[in-house]
Amino acid sequence: MGPSIAPSTATSPAGRIAAGQPRKSRSADAFDNPPRSTQVWKPTGVRRKEVLRALGIFQRATADQLWRMLRPADRHDRCTRDTLNALKMTGLVRVETRLESGHQLWVLTEKGHKEAKTLLPKTVRISALRKLRLDAKGQPVKDDGYDEHAAAVTSMAAVLTGAGYGTPLSWQTEIAHKLPYGYTQYADLTMRAPGAGVPAMLLEVDRVNEPVDDLVDKLRRYHDWFELLAPKADPHRERAPRGAAVHDFRLWSRIYPATGREGYVPVAFVLTGKTEAQRESRMRRLEQAARRYFAGTPYPWAGFTAVDYHQAVPVVVTELERITADPAGAAGRVWRRLGREEWQALGEALDNPDGERLYRMEQEQSRRRHAEREAAEREAKRPVCTQCGTKFNDERWQSIRQYSWRSETDGLCGPCATEHFARIEAEGVAQREAEEAAVREAAEADAKKGRGLFGRRR
Repeated sequence: MGPSIAPSTATSPAGRIAAGQPRKSRSADAFDNPPRSTQVWKPTGVRRKEVLRALGIFQRATADQLWRMLRPADRHDRCTRDTLNALKMTGLVRVETRLESGHQLWVLTEKGHKEAKTLLPKTVRISALRKLRLDAKGQPVKDDGYDEHAAAVTSMAAVLTGAGYGTPLSWQTEIAHKLPYGYTQYADLTMRAPGAGVPAMLLEVDRVNEPVDDLVDKLRRYHDWFELLAPKADPHRERAPRGAAVHDFRLWSRIYPATGREGYVPVAFVLTGKTEAQRESRMRRLEQAARRYFAGTPYPWAGFTAVDYHQAVPVVVTELERITADPAGAAGRVWRRLGREEWQALGEALDNPDGERLYRMEQEQSRRRHAEREAAEREAKRPVCTQCGTKFNDERWQSIRQYSWRSETDGLCGPCATEHFARIEAEGVAQREAEEAAVREAAEADAKKGRGLFGRRR
């Protein structure tokens, strides 16, 4: 049995009104068209198909909820009510009951259920048929099984769709997440809105009527399911990758699209009912008790403040009352990421400014500091010329390090070494010239001596 539907608690956005005026004596073909309006108000074939698909997904809904979900641009719900009445005349939908609020609760007939099944994609699960029950006199039995939880689920889908988060076909209800220890965790809603920056999100509606431990258990089971290996995934190879690469081995990546951010598919807890103080207290208690599943893991290196969220569940919380009170609705700053204090837009809340981006920045800063430290240590070791006190340049330093033997000029910088060798060369040249001059003088002296002896002999 799928979820039941109740009227939305959302207030009408600016410029729209609920067309809940008294019945008028007019034909079924007459419509309450605003004067001089350029908007088409008649129940067209497109609108009929929209309503059938929505009731196929959510099973029961009021005209107000269908209006907010399917046609948020319409100024009121009159055309949606007219479309439902037109479908009723063809035997595709029926009124199941009238709620205390005065809204009619609409469901598909057996004929409409078959029609809706042909209109829905095969990837979208159709809800169970609400069969008409008759009493002994053949009169319809009034169904009082009104479920406020299911009503809040549909209202949440309506306000999110109205804020631009996907389309009615983006939603599925009660999707099963089977766990190996025999438990199946059903998601109240699954949303796919890649155009709004949320490829996938799981939503749990909480009417503040169950223990916080139950919410923590839900989150734990989601975390366990995200950790499941995909069929035929090698558990030994799975241990090697780090970061986002680890998700390639997980079952969830075969079912849901990549999130575009670190971590698993985000989970949203939507609180509604009771008082504002009770809802706030519930958020705080959930935040304290479930931290291990959403907080991530600090990177182990010294000086890093970034957090590794790749194997954490991003968890956001909001209140249906907060959404309906905000002029921007679900598109406003009505979401809070557990672990943070500020209320943010959904995209901001799901983002991880202290995650991988910060890690890359800190990694680059660490590399730069390491390089600077190494450069400083290297400079401290750089030799100083024993003659002029100048530090060796890299070329001179390398030249004395690449040879194993030592030289008397190892303590001299390049210019001083060059000057030293030039001086040695000059001294050598001077010495050779002096030796050559001495040799010449000796030779001349010998020659003179020989000439004197020859003259005396004569």
